[in-house]
Order: sequence, then structure tokens, then C-alpha cells
Amino acid sequence: MEFEKKIFGDLSGETIYEYTLTNSQGVSLSALNLGGVVTSIKTPDKDGRFSNITLGFDNVEDYLTYRPFYGALVGRVAGRIAEGRFNLEGKEYQLQVNEGGNHHHGGNPAFESHIWDVSIEEGEASTHLIFKYFSPAGENGYPGNLVVTITYTLSEANEWKISYHAETDEPTLFNPTNHVYFNLSGDHTKTIKEHTLQVNSDLVGELKEDGIPTGKFLPVNDTDFDLREPVKLSKGITSQHPQLADKKGFDHPFFLAHRGSEPDAVLCDSESGRKVIVTTDCDALVVYTHNGVSGEYEINGNRVEPYAGVALETQTMPDAINQDNFGNIILYPGETFHSETIYQFEQVKGCLE
Repeated sequence: MEFEKKIFGDLSGETIYEYTLTNSQGVSLSALNLGGVVTSIKTPDKDGRFSNITLGFDNVEDYLTYRPFYGALVGRVAGRIAEGRFNLEGKEYQLQVNEGGNHHHGGNPAFESHIWDVSIEEGEASTHLIFKYFSPAGENGYPGNLVVTITYTLSEANEWKISYHAETDEPTLFNPTNHVYFNLSGDHTKTIKEHTLQVNSDLVGELKEDGIPTGKFLPVNDTDFDLREPVKLSKGITSQHPQLADKKGFDHPFFLAHRGSEPDAVLCDSESGRKVIVTTDCDALVVYTHNGVSGEYEINGNRVEPYAGVALETQTMPDAINQDNFGNIILYPGETFHSETIYQFEQVKGCLE
């Protein structure tokens, strides 16, 4: 396993580094100490040609100016919290409101905008990038001092594993994710509409107009949310289903079924022959098809358009603290939060074989 560290840029006088891990097959993962941002994952297509299959910027300024959260660690809580309010241990808390009337992706700035401490551990079959961050009590309104450790592991089996750990000194909320966007063509000027996606889920969370869950689960049966078999993303993007038409595509939390040895999700591009297999211990997967852009920004000199990538965000259901049936995101003193997600990269001749 090869390791490289180079200067990526500068933030208020502090150096931003890019760390790159490359296995013996040439598969590589690059990430910054700024927000744990994954800038690149390079994998081969079915003809052996390597390309970056993620979306990302080539400078610090764009990561701070725009907020598509390309490749970033998101927290303390991923997704939206209604009105930024919640009750914990009988006390009402008001978080920063940073998207309409709601709290979104931990606030602004949050995990994605801070510099993390980074260390590296090398092994024979894998290498680990270890990111650490101290989130002080009161940051964006959250109670408790939170110590977060997140490890990126690249293996010789072409797996990228994310391991999340956290501890607190007061009851608080924690529901992190990584917001990597995949475009398996290796060319962000092409859309992901022809990618196929399979999600091991019978239920999807119903959303209000502002993206806050209603608290209801909708059966996927006989709808364009039924991704239990591989389906082209274009079907959901052009769907007239009220939930999908309103968002102009997917921006929805799927409740994962976790059926035995079946993967939780599979993303595939027939043209390139690239496939990503997702397994996680999280309860939900938010699928976001990059339906809009948060500014006129560019990658490699080309303006980024809608549907340039798809994010597969593993987490607990959004707004879980305010929904009785959405799972637990409360972390107490004396507990250690732990979660793992694995993205495995493969090459295939066709996505439906």
C-alpha cells in the first residue's frame, strides 16, 4: 500500500493537506484534513482505465464557498432537524437554523468546514487514515463536548471502510455520514441518469416540501421508489410520483431491510463497467441525485449541472430525535458511538447480469 501527503491549500494560515492511499491494484483514495473531504477515488473501468469516480473541487476556496458537501464528513447530525428544535432529558434545545426554518447537516460551519487532526496506520492488507475532531459544547447549539474519531480504511480487496466513533460528557445527538457523490463514468460532464441503483429497502420516508420527514413510512411497492431490483436513476428523476416530482429526483431516506448477506445498496454504470456495493450497520440510506446545484461552480473548468453525481448517505433516519419510530441518535456519557459503512469497488461487463 502506497501513501502520499501533499499540500492542497491554505485556510487562515493553516495548511490543508491531501492524503492519498493507493493499493497494489492501483485503486486510490484521497482525502483532506479539511472536513475529512474525499477529493478522489480512482478505480478502473472494465477496460482497465482509471478515473476519479467522485465529485470534488481542486481548491480550498470552493469547498468553503459552496455547500454541496462533496465527499465531506457531515455532523453532528446529518440531514434536517425540524426548526432546529428538540427535547433531550426534559430540556428544550434550539440549534442553529441554517436552511429555511430548519437545521441542516450540523449547521454552518460544521464538520465539513473544520480542520481535523490526521494520523496514519499502515498494515499489510489495508491502510488507515484516522481523523479526529473535538466539537465543543454549544457548537451550533449542540450540548456536550464531543470527541469524534473517524477512520477511512482502503484495503487490498478494493474496499473503502468508514468507521465512526464518538464520546460525549453530556447527553447529546450524533448521527454522522459521509456525503460522497459518485459518478461511475469517471466524467462529471455526463449525468448519472443511466446508472442503475438497487436498494435493499421496503420503505421510504415521506417528506414535506422543506425536506423534513412527515414521520410516515411509505411502502415502495408499485411505486418508482421500488429499487429492490436494479433500476435506472432516470426513472426516479423523471417520475410523476408527487414525492419525486417535487424534488425533481431522489432526496429521500430509505429504511434498510438488512436481509442476511444481501448488500444494502448497489450502484452500477454499464458503460464503464464500474460497480459500488454498499454495506452498512446504519438503519437508513439517503439517496440524493444532485437535483440542484448551490451555485454556479465548476469542476475542471466545466460548470457542474444537476444529476452530475449521486450521494449514498448511510445514517439513522433524518429528524429521528423528533420522530418516535425513526431510531435513536442520542449519545450518553459513558457510551461509545460506533458505526461502519463499506463501499466496495468492482468491475462488471453489465449491470443487469
